[in-house]
Amino acid sequence: MHVDEATVRRIARLARIKITDEEAKGLEAELSGILDWVEQLKQVDTDAVEPMTRVVGQDLKQRADVVTDGEKAAEIVANAPMADDNFFVVPKVVE
Repeated sequence: MHVDEATVRRIARLARIKITDEEAKGLEAELSGILDWVEQLKQVDTDAVEPMTRVVGQDLKQRADVVTDGEKAAEIVANAPMADDNFFVVPKVVE
């Protein structure tokens, strides 16, 4: 896929990057090469490949989804400077 200079300048403008005329010519070739490489990757058959999150397979440890630290609201707000009905009371900052 070929990227022309107008496309390079548009990408640079969208990215808020200032480029010179020489840089635009160089980026034109670089971006075209990158897009050609992506086209090559599209040709690879990946139908038999399972999706993965890492290179080495790893089984994650499972545990029961049980609440073990609840019902401590009174203990949590005990150190607060101001509390009301187990909620932190803070000064109003928005008028």
